[in-house]
Amino acid sequence: MNAAARVFDLGEVPRRKLNQALHEAADGDSFEVINPRGAHAVACGITADIEVVVRGSVGYYGAGMHQQGRVLIEGNASTGLAENIMSGEVRITGNATMSAGATGCGGLLVVGGNAGARCGISMKGVDIVVGGNVGHMSAFMAQAGNLVVCGDAAADLGDSIYEAQIFVRGEVESLGADCIEKEMRPEHAETVARLLAAAGEAAGEADPGDFRRYGSARRLYNFTIDDVDAAEAGARAAGGDSQ
Repeated sequence: MNAAARVFDLGEVPRRKLNQALHEAADGDSFEVINPRGAHAVACGITADIEVVVRGSVGYYGAGMHQQGRVLIEGNASTGLAENIMSGEVRITGNATMSAGATGCGGLLVVGGNAGARCGISMKGVDIVVGGNVGHMSAFMAQAGNLVVCGDAAADLGDSIYEAQIFVRGEVESLGADCIEKEMRPEHAETVARLLAAAGEAAGEADPGDFRRYGSARRLYNFTIDDVDAAEAGARAAGGDSQ
């Protein structure tokens, strides 16, 4: 952190004043946030190439709608960490609850600890590295990007996944609809190696060779005539039961 960083104490100033200062910042500016005390929507919507360090835990939507620069949160985060991140970098040293990186279109999100349910839900190009475990239905309807999990994954991983890639070092409780294990080719190992290096300490001693790759079986992309017949038969049966 730059010695000239502006310091905002959220125990004394409103969060709105902090976010306004971040929105008005110029490239190269630095900020330090103390006493966040679980406040929601801290450091949201940053559009300049700035550095922000938050010394403590945050609530909902920390660093949401992030577009440029780097945010480091020294603590934990509640629902929606880095939701809709477009580019830049968001890091957290602790744990994140539900929906970390949801709908992210680009950039890098690093979770040093564990991430809860639906990590990377509907991700659209963001890279996410989790140093620990992820909760159930992570990467649900993930469309593009990479989710790297250095620990274990809970049930229904990658449910209804499109073209995102999932890499897991540990155990997977179960895979969701249309998600299958795929071959780990050299180019995928290179992707994992690049993201582990970018994650730094959060990735620990993880080796790209320890990861397995998961992605879409592409069975949900198109309907078949059998699907139509089954749907029509179900509709007829339901209509008969209601009469």
